[in-house]
Parts: sequence; C-alpha cells; structure tokens
Amino acid sequence: MLQATNNFSYDNFIGEGGFGRVYRGVLRTGKPVAIKQMDPTLSRGTQGEREFRVEVDLLSRLSHPSLVRLIGYCADRKQRMLVYEFMTQGSLQEHLHGIVRIKMDWQVRVRIALGSARALEYLHAGPATGNPIIHRDFKSSNILLDETFQAKVSDFGLAKLVPHGNKTYVSTRVLGTFGYFDPHYTATGRLTLKSDVYAFGVVLLELLTGRRPVDSAHSFTKQNLVFQVRDSLRDSRKLKKIIDPEISLESCSWESIKRFAMLAYCCVRDDDTRRPTMGECVAELEQLYLLILFYRRAAT
Repeated sequence: MLQATNNFSYDNFIGEGGFGRVYRGVLRTGKPVAIKQMDPTLSRGTQGEREFRVEVDLLSRLSHPSLVRLIGYCADRKQRMLVYEFMTQGSLQEHLHGIVRIKMDWQVRVRIALGSARALEYLHAGPATGNPIIHRDFKSSNILLDETFQAKVSDFGLAKLVPHGNKTYVSTRVLGTFGYFDPHYTATGRLTLKSDVYAFGVVLLELLTGRRPVDSAHSFTKQNLVFQVRDSLRDSRKLKKIIDPEISLESCSWESIKRFAMLAYCCVRDDDTRRPTMGECVAELEQLYLLILFYRRAAT
C-alpha cells in the first residue's frame, strides 16, 4: 500500500470522509486504484471495525456493473484499508456541489439516476446473500462516476441485511446522513427498503435542482431540500423555477423532466408504504431515458 500511494503522499490524496482518508494508488501491474485508509481512532472502536468488516463481507459477495468493485483489503494489526477500482470522475456530490462544477446535461443526469437505481434494485433483491440488503447511507457522495459518467454506488459500511421470514424491517438505531434520513425511520427506528427509496428520492432532487440536501442558509424548517421543493414538483409553473439553471430546457424533453420530478415526489412521500419500489424506479427511469434519446434524435 505504501508503494502504491508513494507513502500516502499528499499528491495522491483524493478526499476524506467519516471512515478516513482516500488516496489514489497504482498497483505494480499499472492498474490505478482508490485506497481507503481507516482513521486509526476508528479502527480501535467497535463501530469502525464493524463497518470495515461489513464492507469487506458484502462487496466480496456482490457483483453488479453499478456497484464499485472491491479489489482487496488490508487488516494488519491496527491498519484497516480497502482497495477499490478507481473512478476517474469522482463523486456526483463533487460535480453538483463542488467548487469546480462540471456541467452535466439532462441526459447524463438521468443516466446517473438510472445506474444508481439499478444498484439499489440489485441490493434489495438480495441475489448474492439470500437476503435483501438495505444500503442505509445512499447519497450523492457515495455515487461515483467513471470516465463516461456511468454511476457506481459505493460505501457499504452501514448496510443491513433484512432477516429471513415475514419481517420487512430492521429495528436499529438511526445511522446515516442528515438530509437523506427517511422520516419514518427516524421516528420509529424501523429501517426498511423504502428508507433507501427515500434517500434515492433526495438524490433525484439534487440532480433536478442542483441544490444541496441541506442548506443552512435557509430557516430551520426550510433547510431540508425535500421541504424546500416538494410542493413545487407537481406544478409545472413552480417546477420551472426550481430546476438547476445548468439544465438547458430548450435542449431536453419537458415531459421527461415532469416525470422525473413526479418520481422524486413519490420517493420522498412521508408514508413509506406509498413510495415506489426500486424496481419501479428503474422501470420509470428506463422509459425516461428512451424518451430523452427519442427527443434528441427527432431534434436533429
């Protein structure tokens, strides 16, 4: 790991999160990788160790084009490191909310939403584990992008398996990221697949509006993005006012934007039983993507 990152040099530093620091590395084969180094203070705690083991256990069993691939790991004494495929374009959060934003057209945004939805649909189906998997920390910083802006979901440290039987939820203390919390989960402590759907809906709103999930510049009751825009999603006149100015309305299908907004609205409903499944989200986004392609061909 030291050789791959040039002794974890600052030149190879990519970013920092709750787990620790992430560095760009190059293996002896010349393959670029991302190396996540756990903060030593976390590796001594039970929660940090648990997140590390969950990530290794799940990603070693899961395989899907829209999930970031785990290449290897290190668990030597107090050192805990994870080695992933390198995603050249960083995270969706960086492109939407970073200092230097790269313009993403509507087609790219819908494609990112679709790839992310397919990842969650795969997790919820649980084909590799026998149990559905709830990501529990789905957010724009955990959606990574390759050189063609294909999306891959990462960071499974907080993931939970839904137990066998008729149970559709996991009773657990509330963990995740403020702004993406399912209100039903925070009120009851019951984590469900629909908790991921709510977080997915928040990401859809980020893609649609270009706004952060939480904005402290607003009053306390309006800091949350869902509260800011939910009432505008079903009204075309109001909807136009909240769309990210980076999206050119002249060059994309207005019908696809309205349906995208409606999908986001359904995902962030307070009543979790009325939210769509991730399979239904994938089906709708596939139709929207085809609609965008048809619109572009007709316009040329």
